[in-house]
Amino acid sequence: MVRLLGRTGLRSSRRPSGPRSPGAQNRTDLVSSPGTPQAPHPPQTAPPPHPGHERGTGRRHPGALAALRSAVAGRSVARQVFLLHVIIVLLLVLTAVAALLLQVRHDTTQEARNRSLAVAEAFAHAPGTREALSGPDPTAVLQPAAEAARRTAKVDFIVVMNDAGIRYTHPVPQRIGGHFVGNLQPALAGNAVIEEINGTLGRLVQAIVPVKAMDGRVVGLVSAGVTIEHVGGAADRQLPLVLAAGAAGLALATAGTALVSRRLLRQTHGLGPREMSRMYEHHDAVLHSVREGVIILSGEGDLLLSNDEAQRLLDLPDDAERRHVTDLGLPPETAALLASGRTATDEVRLVGDRLLAINQRPTDRGGGPPGSVATLRDSTELRALSGRAETAREHLSLLYDAGGAVGTGLSVRRTAEELAELAVPRFADFVTVDLFDAVLDGEEPEVGADLRRTASAGIREGAPLYPLEQRIQFVASSPQAHSLHTGRPVLEPRLDDAPGWLAQDIERTTAVVAFGIHSLIIVPVRAGSLVLGLVNFWRSEKPEPFDAEDVALAEELVARAAVAIDNARRYTREHSMAVTLQRSLLPRRLPEQGALDIAYRYLPAQAGVGGDWFDVLPLSGARVALVVGDVVGHGLHAAATMGRLRTAVHNFSALDLPPDELLGLLDELVARIDQNETAEDTNAPVTGATCLYAIYDPASRRCVVARAGHPPPALIRPDGEVHFPEAPAGPPLGLGGLPFETADLELAEGSRLVLYTDGLVEDRERNIDDGLELLRTALTQAGPSPEDSCRAVLDARQPFRSRDDIALIVARTRALAADQVAEWDVPVDPAAVGEVRASVTRRLTEWGLEELNFTTELILSELVTNAIRYGSPPLHVRVVRDHCLICEVFDGSNTSPHLRYAAMTDEGGRGLFLVAQLSERWGTRYTPSGKVIWAEQPLP
Repeated sequence: MVRLLGRTGLRSSRRPSGPRSPGAQNRTDLVSSPGTPQAPHPPQTAPPPHPGHERGTGRRHPGALAALRSAVAGRSVARQVFLLHVIIVLLLVLTAVAALLLQVRHDTTQEARNRSLAVAEAFAHAPGTREALSGPDPTAVLQPAAEAARRTAKVDFIVVMNDAGIRYTHPVPQRIGGHFVGNLQPALAGNAVIEEINGTLGRLVQAIVPVKAMDGRVVGLVSAGVTIEHVGGAADRQLPLVLAAGAAGLALATAGTALVSRRLLRQTHGLGPREMSRMYEHHDAVLHSVREGVIILSGEGDLLLSNDEAQRLLDLPDDAERRHVTDLGLPPETAALLASGRTATDEVRLVGDRLLAINQRPTDRGGGPPGSVATLRDSTELRALSGRAETAREHLSLLYDAGGAVGTGLSVRRTAEELAELAVPRFADFVTVDLFDAVLDGEEPEVGADLRRTASAGIREGAPLYPLEQRIQFVASSPQAHSLHTGRPVLEPRLDDAPGWLAQDIERTTAVVAFGIHSLIIVPVRAGSLVLGLVNFWRSEKPEPFDAEDVALAEELVARAAVAIDNARRYTREHSMAVTLQRSLLPRRLPEQGALDIAYRYLPAQAGVGGDWFDVLPLSGARVALVVGDVVGHGLHAAATMGRLRTAVHNFSALDLPPDELLGLLDELVARIDQNETAEDTNAPVTGATCLYAIYDPASRRCVVARAGHPPPALIRPDGEVHFPEAPAGPPLGLGGLPFETADLELAEGSRLVLYTDGLVEDRERNIDDGLELLRTALTQAGPSPEDSCRAVLDARQPFRSRDDIALIVARTRALAADQVAEWDVPVDPAAVGEVRASVTRRLTEWGLEELNFTTELILSELVTNAIRYGSPPLHVRVVRDHCLICEVFDGSNTSPHLRYAAMTDEGGRGLFLVAQLSERWGTRYTPSGKVIWAEQPLP
């Protein structure tokens, strides 16, 4: 034992109190003695720097800070709160895990200390330990016991040593006898010591306990050590469960945070911090900067918020918030309105000496909280201004409406009525318009003439003013006379104190004042330098009299109406002139003739006079010509052109021309008129004129029709059937280039021939085919007479008014009876003249026309003699008894006799002169086979 102690009696090194050197940190009790191989120790390396930190400093990297701020700032408040909550929860979980790990480490270390101390003390006080230390071979006795105790106590080593630190036991037998590494001084002093060191097995805890003799002297030491990782194995095995619990806690916390964030997202409407800050600033500005009171009430009527202006307007106490609105000292009506929470718009309430306009809206619309928001506006100072503004707006509206309501037509009287109707009751209670008679007729007024009450309107009946149509002569002292003389408006604010107006008619003016009319404005109707009349504005309902602003409005209103009245006056004058011209150009009565029963209608267009015309022209041989024409356009030009064409038709018909030849001549005339007017550049061309010309012969019941661009005639048969005969349609007059064609119709006696212009069957809303069908229907339903036909056609058009003129002629045909016509074929022999005279005398005797025997014999003798001498066969004589006695001589020659005056020495040349003197009229007409010389005598 001594030898062993001597061999192993090395000086033990004590653990310094200061920092251990790397060599000391690597030493453990299990370090082998010199010469024992050691396990290589890994080199110590510094941990890498944390991302976002600079090496050697504690400051955060600027790039990471900017990225974090950008990520947070780009989200809404709710998402930021959610993100922060998740980070906080994650940090809490990590902190809890770290704390748990630290606690486990602490508990492990404490358990190692306790276990090593307990094992060391137990072995040190075990029976036989002290005796073995004093025995000859402590190792042989203590080594087995120490190993058995080590395995039982689950420690890493139990080392028994002497007081010099020489080992008697060790788990590694080779290390027995070596010097124990550890702090032995406290143990040698009699105290147990526990220390933590880094050994070859890792971090371990060892306890050193003294073994004392009976006298208290330390005879040896016992050390027990445990590696910390062997003690903490259970904690390491529980670490996944701890982490799982932490993850579950994190998930639950995240879900809860998500619910809270969702609620916050809905409450903040997805706004970010900047928007929330801006909203707060706006909210603060609205509450404390605007000059309009704002209060917010709960659903129970408690005041939640009020701005400075609301506190001023309502004079709220300092502790008004959270109090019920009825407890704030407000007027009952105002408090009831605010407490009701109902919708209110500009409801005016008197609060103190202020008139407040209250607007209130509920806040629970769209899922908001129950309650209401009310805004208050002081309207006391604005009331007068708003009243004046409203009056100005009404005046502007009145003037605006006058532009569209006055002057809608071209009637002077109607324009005056529109002015009176517009001004009552918007401006005055009663309005009267007095105009000169000349103005109503379209002329310029005469100075000093009487006025006629043209229009009147009022809010009620029974006003004792001059009635309509009464002629008025104003006295010189009246304000009306003064206005007419000066051409300026006159204001009579108080009629009961207006002697000049009262002097007009004492009885009537007194009644006007008694009726309640108390103020008057007279405005002249001026058109340039002309004064056309007066407009009187009377007030009775409003107690305030008219003022200067009312005079200005009345003057402006009348000025606008005066333009329309003057336009209507000018139109009336021009229309009267045009109508007069048109009526003078149209036939005033139909000529006498026996071939047709005629009825006609002429309807002027809405726009005024036009160029439609018609005519009935008696021709030779009891024939009758019917003509209908239309000049496109309206006005004086169309009427004048129509007169020229009608005169030309009269002249051409006197030549007894066929319809196609007459239209040809008329076409040439229109072309010349167009050329002349185009060259002068004064009027529009006449091109567009149409005409239909028809000749009816009652002896043959044949009708020859030709038309130039005109609608076809309608024919009503005696049985009532209506059809439109085929008549070739030539071009309108003035185009030229194409000849006109005729249609030869045979008409049964009693047939009705209907001629018309296109205004009857065509307009902008209806084409000509529909118009012809409507005309057919109306004629089918008409009565048998021409008058019935005209009436039926026009009644079918009611209540429509054509934009074009309408000319309509209905002619019912007659036929000459057999006893009204006497005919003879005459041979080319001078002796046949005597036979003709004898035959005519017998026929005149049968007709009771003996008085005409001599003149008729003389006329026929001269005509037949000329035909035999100068004409060509065949010769034919016809005598017709109609409204006059007609003598006709037919021959095959185209030469026309001429009337001439024979000299005293001439033997011939007096025959036609005698015929002209004895007959009422005579003439020549040509036929396809020759000519006819005719003469007419009036019946006795």
